[in-house]
Amino acid sequence: MTQAPGSRPNAAVGDFDYVIVGSGAAGSILANRLTEDGTTTVCLLEAGPRDTSLMLHVPAGFTKLLSNPRYTWQLSSEPSDSTAGRRIPMPQGRTLGGSTAINGLLYTRGQPQDFDEWAALGNSGWRYQDVLPYFMRNESWRGQPAGPHRGRDGPLPITPLDWDLPLNELFIDGAASMGLPRNPDYNGADQSGVGYYQRNILGRWRMGTARTYLRPALGRRNLEVRTEAQATRVVIEGGRATGVEYVNSSDPGPATFVRARREVLACCGALNTPKLLMLSGIGAASRLQELGIPVTCDSPGVGRGLRDHFSARIVATVQGARTINQMAHGPALWMQVARWLAGRPSILTLSPGVVHFFWNTKTGAGRPDLQGVFTPAALSDRPGLFESRPAVTCAVWQHRPHSTGTVDLRSPDPLALPVIRPNYLSDDRDRTVLVEGLRLARRLLKSPTFAPHFVEELRPGADVQTNDELLAYAREFGASSFHYNGTAHMGPASDRESVVDESLRVRGVTGLRVVDASVMPTTPSGNTCAPTMMLAEKAADLVRGRTPLAAMALAEA
Repeated sequence: MTQAPGSRPNAAVGDFDYVIVGSGAAGSILANRLTEDGTTTVCLLEAGPRDTSLMLHVPAGFTKLLSNPRYTWQLSSEPSDSTAGRRIPMPQGRTLGGSTAINGLLYTRGQPQDFDEWAALGNSGWRYQDVLPYFMRNESWRGQPAGPHRGRDGPLPITPLDWDLPLNELFIDGAASMGLPRNPDYNGADQSGVGYYQRNILGRWRMGTARTYLRPALGRRNLEVRTEAQATRVVIEGGRATGVEYVNSSDPGPATFVRARREVLACCGALNTPKLLMLSGIGAASRLQELGIPVTCDSPGVGRGLRDHFSARIVATVQGARTINQMAHGPALWMQVARWLAGRPSILTLSPGVVHFFWNTKTGAGRPDLQGVFTPAALSDRPGLFESRPAVTCAVWQHRPHSTGTVDLRSPDPLALPVIRPNYLSDDRDRTVLVEGLRLARRLLKSPTFAPHFVEELRPGADVQTNDELLAYAREFGASSFHYNGTAHMGPASDRESVVDESLRVRGVTGLRVVDASVMPTTPSGNTCAPTMMLAEKAADLVRGRTPLAAMALAEA
């Protein structure tokens, strides 16, 4: 079906300047930017099918797709004591747009300090002032305030909430009365406080990278997109990446080889990129030898350093106010569908997170170490279905987790899913913040403003009170926030486990870069989609050898 690393590839089916593996948050952006000159040729490989399902484009449709293997990689963690013996679902998008086609639509850049830390770790060019122009180039912010840190002309529309329920304002008012300042733009100078999430939604539709970046480029003669093309290895000849072998993912047969004259760009996400590198002979030599994979490059950091936001939630029933639950059943749901068809605000155009709160659990001030999500809705124990009772959810996670895990090959079979061990809550600091976050969520749901509507805590329940009990609850019912990162992190040459350099080039192999959340040396303080899109915008300039936007701005000044 495929050949071993180091063997001669099959005859090439197409020669291109660049071959991009994966069409998600990064791959679609690179495909657009690299072909906008009309002459540079690009082949984009996507393991999944085209994004033809309506549910991929309706914002609320992701609830029906997370468990659908046609459009998502059905990945999960290995059972562990830290998750009460459970496997944790860790899906990734598997269609044009990748995870931007199935994610929660929340646009969160992180804190300026996050990127200053990347630079401080030895990654020149990644300070906040270096990456801010790429955040701005990416977005078209449609809300207020519109300060100098927000982009207005980018391909990705970012919108404020266009429809509200009284419970949202009651929650925000209650949080403000307890000392959390109202913050109308958490993507601005200061993240701290409470307010409404910003979303990549415009009107009735999800604004993933397939719609906003890839679709405008599809008419270019220098871009070819191949779907249902699952990469099985990067071909490396004489220490240089020369192309990619792939198989038809719906009907695997002999591998097809596509040649890259300049570079291969791996954009498969933090769970599948390390898998592809290891299949290509790039990884810890001892492990590759155990699997019988010829070693192309001994890179012990591949698959190490996995981090994710592990979340736990408080669920409570409410009274005297409407929730999404009442609108998600029977005739009321059909009314919401009609509103969506008419282009009016509807529960079908809501992101799963409505209200944010970012806070420091130690002092209540300074740099937040916690992210929270309030939603006037609650899911039942059946996936994708809402509780029949009026209920709300308040979820929290540790912003910058210290717990790290691994991604490994299950076997040399390129179609086998990877072995994922996140080691959630293995660090005491993560456990402390999560427990304090649950306590904060409880207090917010019982603020003087919100308390008249609070009825009963369904999960974890009023009898769960001590730190040990709350931690046990988190282990038994906590979940991934789908923010995987760090499995091929960038760093200086002195960092033995860094996989890529500050230009995202894989060490020890020429002509190969990684452009996705794998390269993040630390976890951003928030959802990882926006930082990944920033990475891709910057990578496009790095690949083309262009002067970075920040340096250009300084030169013009």
